[in-house]
Formats: sequence, structure tokens, C-alpha cells
Amino acid sequence: MSDWFLPTAERPWTAGNLVVPHVHGADYFARLVEVIGATQRGDRIFCTDWRGDADERLTRDGPTIAELLSSAGRRGVEVRALLWRSHPGTLNSEENNHLGAVINESGGEALLDERVRRGGSHHQKIVVVRRKDMPHEDVAFVGGIDLCHGRRDDAAHSGDPQAPPLDERYGPTPPWHDAMAEIRGPAVADVLDTFAERWDDPTPLDHRNPYRAVVHRRIGMPRHPEPLPQRWEAPPEAGPHQVQILRTYPAKRPAYPFAPEGERSIARAYSRAFTRARRLIYIEDQYFWSDVVAATLAAALRREPLLQVIAVVPRFPEKGNRMGRAPMLYGQRLAWNLLREAGGDRCALFDLENADGTPIYVHAKVCVVDDQWLTIGSDNLNRRSWTHDSEVTCAVVDRDGDLPRRVRTSLWAEHLGMSQDEPRMTNVSDALALWAEREDAPGSRIRRHVPPALSAMTERWARPAYLTLYDPDGRPRGLRGTTRF
Repeated sequence: MSDWFLPTAERPWTAGNLVVPHVHGADYFARLVEVIGATQRGDRIFCTDWRGDADERLTRDGPTIAELLSSAGRRGVEVRALLWRSHPGTLNSEENNHLGAVINESGGEALLDERVRRGGSHHQKIVVVRRKDMPHEDVAFVGGIDLCHGRRDDAAHSGDPQAPPLDERYGPTPPWHDAMAEIRGPAVADVLDTFAERWDDPTPLDHRNPYRAVVHRRIGMPRHPEPLPQRWEAPPEAGPHQVQILRTYPAKRPAYPFAPEGERSIARAYSRAFTRARRLIYIEDQYFWSDVVAATLAAALRREPLLQVIAVVPRFPEKGNRMGRAPMLYGQRLAWNLLREAGGDRCALFDLENADGTPIYVHAKVCVVDDQWLTIGSDNLNRRSWTHDSEVTCAVVDRDGDLPRRVRTSLWAEHLGMSQDEPRMTNVSDALALWAEREDAPGSRIRRHVPPALSAMTERWARPAYLTLYDPDGRPRGLRGTTRF
């Protein structure tokens, strides 16, 4: 077992996997079309999602999400989906209802799952494809890319023509930076375990809301899912990568049978990796807020005088209105102040823009520590993702350290406008100096990001909103107010 991983007693890990990163939704969507399009009668598809738009085109000329999954169902592929049953009246609720109906009408089974902590969400993004007679073709996808509008962007970052609602400063088709991990090998079974545990939860899908129970009955949706088919053996070994699948589940009542006090293996795994960090922590994150999360990074900066932290975040929060923006900015400023106090100039935040100067919305959830430990997942670096919503993340260790380093340098090559083979890209001791030199340089997309300070009057209302609505604590009562997970 790699020392970077949590002990097996906390989360299983497997060797013999092949992990391929897919940076940008256009690349990931094209791969989904290829993989799902190849399925045949008797094969199986399992997916979870925060939001799914049935009409989202996976390539410029299609198919749409609905067409891809319904076509598989009609040719005899078993399709099972868990879509978040979001709060009534939201766009997520309407779109997930629609996609679920399409899957069910084509012979699959899609469930709208509201078994979350109050005010929480199912934020996991998983697709697992298992081939009945070709286990060497089994594959799982884990990461930050939803099957919805806005995600089909590419390296040019001109945005998805099917645009999502976002702060108007991102333009009519917001540029979108995101990532997904494709996994082959025994770890595919671990990803499927995460799906199966949620599917097999005996808690009724409509347990919390009598109105939804009535709606479920009217549209013929069951209170309990049909049992999953008999499990197949894990796929054979496929490559050199060790993989540990990490999750977040909140402590709630009724409890998850597979996590009675919740699960916070994502938080513990990050804390462990940051404790081992010596040279460089590189992060891409949608939010990057929370004093609890920042405290783990701050401790590493204080302990290691040569450690550098570089984080890439969105220039603006997704909410353009003042009421939604201020709590997010409060949380990021809180984290920023802690890190600057601990590490001074050894910590820097950056945001991105495309060739036209339009900000790029950073939705990726990627972390590389010392070019040894890599994560791609659905979780953000905040207390909500580490304790409150359901999340899933793929942690990877490569015996030769090749994959984490390649992921980092390929991302830097895009952001800094440099060749991935440039020698300075691999010299992590020179990382912050290199990023500083590339600010505003020709071909570079990076800009220095400093979270704006809020007025004292704004902070008075933004702080409680941030703590209760934007970054709530889903830990058991005995852990709240601590830095323990």
C-alpha cells in the first residue's frame, strides 16, 4: 500500500489500474459517446449526477444525453441512474425529472434521490460501464463534469453553445474548465460499490416530503428501487496505477446504512496528503473557501518552510447578485487570510481568461501534491464538500510519479501558454517564480487572484449566510467546531 493512501480499514484501494484524465467536457463527452455507443445487449450502465440536461449535445452534431442513454436502453443495455432530487422549483429539479423520465421510458430505471441531509445535495458524478462478455473493456468515470448544459467546452475555451446560468461577466457562452478521470481495472468495482450502496439504501426515496410522495405515486415512481442484478467479478488489471476511491456523506437521520455517522474519507485523505507535502501543493477548485479546510493547508505551510501552494479558482463566483456573491467572497477571503498569515508569498491564487479576455469559470476539482498524489473528483475544498453533501473522488498514486506530474504539467502548459516539455515545468522549487513571470505574458491565461475584502457592514450578514447556507457543517455534533474529520 502507498503511504499516501488512507489505511485499508478506512477505505479500500487497488493496484493494477489505468487512469486517464479527461480535461475539458468536450473530450469527456466524446469519450462517453464512444464507450456507451459500443455497449450491447446484456451490458450495464450505472450513473449518478447532480444535474442532467436531457438535451445537452455531447458532440457538436449530437447525440444528446437523452439520445445516448435511451438508445442503449432500447438495445437491451441495463441502464440505472441516481439523479439528485433537488429542491422544488429549481432548474435542477425540472431537468432531472425530464432526464429520468426519458431513461425510464426506454427501459432503464432512473430514480430521483433526495436522501440527503437537510439543505444538502447529491453532488457525485459517476458513470460506470460494464461489458458482460468483455470485462477488460469495463470502465468508470469519476470527476467534476455533470451531464448538463455548459460543460461541453474545449481547450480554446469559447464555451458550450448550450449555456448554463452564470454571472453575466462570463459572457453569453461561459468558458468552462473542468476535469474527469477515466478508470480501468479493479478500481471500477470500487466506483460501482459507491453507486450500489446508495441504490440499496432502504430509506424511502420520498421519506422527507409528503408532497413528493404524492407526486411519485402519480408518475409511477417507486418508493424503493428494484434490486440491482447479481454483481460481476472485478475487472482484470489494466495498468500501473494505484487507486483509492474516497467519499463524503453527512451524518443525518435516518442514517445511511453504509455510513451511520457519515463518511469523511475525502477530508481525511486530503489532510493526510497535506501532512506529507514537502515541495508543492497544486489545486484547481471551484470555490476554495472554508477556514476548516484552509487550516490544514496553513499547518503544512508553517511546518515546511520550502512548501509552495498554488491554487486556480474562478475570477467571479457563479452568482452575480450581491446576496449570493458576498457570502462566497467572505468564505474565500477567510481562507486566503489564513494561508497568507501562515505562508506569506509562498501561497498564491490565480484565475484564468481565454484569448478574448473573457474569464474562464473554473469548475475543476483537481489536486496534485509533490507530483506523487493526484485527485480528480466532485468535491471542492470547502466544509460543505468535506462534510455535508455526497461526493466522490479518485485518488491516484503512480509508482513512478509519472501520472500526477503529467497531469500537473499538462494543466500548466495550457494555463501558462508554454510547452509541457519546458524544463522549468518540472522544477517545482521554482513554481511560484514561474507563475509570476507568466502573468500577462503572451499566450498566458493566468491572472493574479486576490479575494476582495468586504465592508464591515456586509460581513455582518455575509458571515452567518456563509456558515449556514453556503458552507454548512455535516459532521456529527461532537466534531463540529473542531478541525477533526
